[in-house]
Amino acid sequence: MKPVVQREATGCGIASAAAIAGLSYARAKAIAHSLGISAQDHRLWSRTYHVRKLLRHLGVKTGRSELTFRSWEALPDLALLSIKWHLEQGRPFWHWVVFVRDEAGARVLDSKISLKRHVRTDFGCIKPKWYIPIADARALSKIER
Repeated sequence: MKPVVQREATGCGIASAAAIAGLSYARAKAIAHSLGISAQDHRLWSRTYHVRKLLRHLGVKTGRSELTFRSWEALPDLALLSIKWHLEQGRPFWHWVVFVRDEAGARVLDSKISLKRHVRTDFGCIKPKWYIPIADARALSKIER
């Protein structure tokens, strides 16, 4: 699994979905747009529904609920993480990243455009609040890429 860099300041949810599904950012953004999902929509930053809807459309099965982060070792092999969680005017906001553990090891795929490296292993610096388990993307049926 490879990281996908977000092409909009607020496109981390779309980029994370693209990484999980193996799509380019442009393709995932076009699909999101066809579903009425836009990176400029503040609901994308503070609710899980839109990212879940995009992933479901891409054939990706997500866990039913958000689970509290306990430890890196306790995470499933593939998960969508909320990091940089904070409140703005009483509304929760976060940055989406993808956690993956496979034969190459454990890592976080971070789409933030300003990063020099989008594959992160500095787990002590990353502070997840909760996560959504994701079905193994390698088991997904082929979709139009």
